[in-house]
Amino acid sequence: MISTQRIVYCTNPHCTDPVNTVGNRLCANCFTPIVYRYVWAVDSKKYNLEPGEKIASRYEVISPQIWLDTQPIVIPEAQEQLPTDILPYLRLHQYQLHVPHVYGFTRLRQDSADKILLLENAPINDKGSLHPAITDVWEHSTAVRQVYWLWQILELWKPLSDLGVAGSLLVPENLRVQGWCVRLLELIENPTLSTSLQLLGECWRPIVAISHTKVNSPLKKLVKQMCSGVVDFDAIEARLNQILLSASAELPLTLRTFGITDKGQQLTRNEDNCFPTIADSKEDSLIPKISLVCDGIGGHEGGEVASSLTVQSAKLQIKALLTEVAQQSEIVSPNLIKQQIEASLRVVNNLICNANNQQKREKRERMATTLVMSVQIPQSIITTANWRSENACELYLASVGDSRAYWITRNYCQLLTVDDDVAKREVLQGRSLYRKALQRPDGTALTQALGTKEGEFLHPQVRRFILEEDGILLLCSDGLSDNNLIEHYWRDYILPVVTGDISPQEAADSLIKLANQKNGHDNISVVITHCRVIPDYLAIVSPKASEIEVVEGEISQEEPELAESSQALLDLRLSEDEPVANKASTPVKKRQLRNPIVLLAGLLLFLLIGTAVGLLAWWLIQPKSLNDTCKKLPQEVQGICPPY
Repeated sequence: MISTQRIVYCTNPHCTDPVNTVGNRLCANCFTPIVYRYVWAVDSKKYNLEPGEKIASRYEVISPQIWLDTQPIVIPEAQEQLPTDILPYLRLHQYQLHVPHVYGFTRLRQDSADKILLLENAPINDKGSLHPAITDVWEHSTAVRQVYWLWQILELWKPLSDLGVAGSLLVPENLRVQGWCVRLLELIENPTLSTSLQLLGECWRPIVAISHTKVNSPLKKLVKQMCSGVVDFDAIEARLNQILLSASAELPLTLRTFGITDKGQQLTRNEDNCFPTIADSKEDSLIPKISLVCDGIGGHEGGEVASSLTVQSAKLQIKALLTEVAQQSEIVSPNLIKQQIEASLRVVNNLICNANNQQKREKRERMATTLVMSVQIPQSIITTANWRSENACELYLASVGDSRAYWITRNYCQLLTVDDDVAKREVLQGRSLYRKALQRPDGTALTQALGTKEGEFLHPQVRRFILEEDGILLLCSDGLSDNNLIEHYWRDYILPVVTGDISPQEAADSLIKLANQKNGHDNISVVITHCRVIPDYLAIVSPKASEIEVVEGEISQEEPELAESSQALLDLRLSEDEPVANKASTPVKKRQLRNPIVLLAGLLLFLLIGTAVGLLAWWLIQPKSLNDTCKKLPQEVQGICPPY
């Protein structure tokens, strides 16, 4: 049936007149932001649906497979026994930047036996149209973005292969792009499909042939080797990473950052901590490379102690990591950097956890903290124009708990993190759809936080991004992100920073006021980093070379070995269900400045020194417990305790 009136319902359950005309930004009655939730209806094209048709009295057909849910407050239909064919969607929930979620099911008619699968978070814009296919915009994209898209596809190759849906990456029309981000329209199952790198290489061959001149030659060589089958995944990953960093290193990245924290309207003390703030010295070398937001948890001032200790200890350890990486000429692999960041967070976790044990804090009295942290890693890189740059535009994002990170540009707002809550756990274990799991009384309860359990049970999310466009990196606690405030108000409060109309400090101040007005029930912390890439500001390049220099022959698959002390620190992260990651290959180096073994030994030594300073800060807070607590620390790190 064709609807004569286009309406959408307000999501405020207390609204007395929830009916609104499609196109309204705010509810005409209660001024709640209107939610326009577009879903992708899998296999619905065969039913010849017409635009304007209403399905199940709630879904308005925009196109045969794009529907608008006009009643987004109503939980979509779900099956008690979830079908096995949707399990890959559930297992890949943590990849929500790239993979859509299962929204629910519906029938065309009440008496229909067939159910249509509905996907949310599909690559559909706020106007109800698909984002472009990668092949449609490839030729007109920058060299960095082209390589970055390929890198994301390669990152998804293994997890999708493990679930039998790697074929999703081989269909050009299924690969959509929203700016820098590759997004899948749906998952395509084909268990019999060969998932070899040769097949992926053949899929890449047509677009690589028309890639940007700066990266055309090395990408063609890479695809040739993929198709030949003479190198393995790690080697291909290392080579593609080299090409990506070489291209991005030419970008003149500049960062401006500002952070602020507020106790909110209802609480008497502030258990949040962040970095940097106006109180931090402008001479601090970590500004603007590091940003941190921690939301403390625990009774008797425990949350404040945990968040403060986390900020100070994490800063010291990451500073050591930055120092060592900056002193070498070889590319440090993303996998190794992720391991170092994870190891650092586990050490911080164990400090808080041991303090809890010493003070006999149990259950709700245990102090803990969430964390979201960004680290910009400068590396010494030979660029595509064959000159050395000290800035590779690498950004690593780590999160534990429900503090969030957003990437905001002129055209979109993207949530970069996934909350560690019960709803996520239920989805990953294949027991529930996300919208249904959120309705549980404990749906938003945290399953991960620094300090609640020993480090071996901590699983931080760490991802690598490339800063290749102007935008805002926003870190915040749930005092700001609750009720989807960022998603609703980013155009009004954050976009003006991108356009240069206001400063990061002005935006941060305004967001605090917004959170107090709309939420106000919790502490609020926000750190805004304005990232700028100015194409007309480039360093002098050599006119003799315009492509990445790639040494012919075998791709090196050796990685520097860790010193014994360094490996001991990394071992703190291991559990029986978390195996050591495969060693990544190291690209052919341009010149040797430093022995890799010495380098990495020094890197972990600096991390241990940073931990010692963190213990010293703890000693200042709880001096009587230091002796006993240090005895309980792992043998590998007892030596860094200050004298008592």
